Amino acid sequence: MNSGRSGQGLGPLYRLYTARLRREIDSAAVPHHVAMMIDGNRRWARQLGFDTAAHGHRAGAKKMVEFLEWCDELGVGVVTLYLLSNDNVRKRDAAELSDLIEIIEGLAGRLAERGDWRVQHVGRTEALPPSLVSALADAERRTEGNAGLHVNLAVGYGGRAEIVDAVRKIIQKHDERGGSLEELAASLTPEEIGEHLYTGGQPDPDLVIRTSGEQRLSDFLVWQSAHSEFYFVEALGPDLRHIDFLRAIRDYTTRERRFGG
Repeated sequence: MNSGRSGQGLGPLYRLYTARLRREIDSAAVPHHVAMMIDGNRRWARQLGFDTAAHGHRAGAKKMVEFLEWCDELGVGVVTLYLLSNDNVRKRDAAELSDLIEIIEGLAGRLAERGDWRVQHVGRTEALPPSLVSALADAERRTEGNAGLHVNLAVGYGGRAEIVDAVRKIIQKHDERGGSLEELAASLTPEEIGEHLYTGGQPDPDLVIRTSGEQRLSDFLVWQSAHSEFYFVEALGPDLRHIDFLRAIRDYTTRERRFGG
């Protein structure tokens, strides 16, 4: 588990180092699906003396657009962004949650305007405000025919809840076919559960990145990340640099994936 460093550097040495990192990455080994847990937005705002966390969340959203551009340029096919968990919806301060919802709505609209990326909401909608549900659905509708980078927005998301929802769908379909409980128990497979997850039909994430130095999964893609590689970056979310991303990808391409072995 390696770490990047926060901070900014856009001079000639930075650009030279970025170019060198890019050359060191085997394009054939780039992960197809990258999952990102952007963390540290509130700490970033607090350290800079802002009076609300909204400044950090806005900076984090802006950084996520850059992150997606980096992934697209490198040939990554799918990116899942963890933006708002079920726990966040229940436990966050009301004012902060309202700001965060507005920021996510804006991010969804901005991504939908790209013209080539496909946006998909993954998560539950029941506890989300109608304006956010509408913004996510509109982004999906406007981009459903796009063949570029596939962007999953995990909003109102929880990995355990996703598994519960998948099993419920399987049970409902089996019941509609008139099958017995015994038949369901005998036929249930990990592959069938995977097909009914929010990300059904997509490859599982090859690489999961988390910013801010925290090293935990926080109920993110619990099922899908069973064989993922993990990379933890010390930089707070808004401070994530291109070289931090490239280091993560370079590190991934040098690992021997064991898939549970």
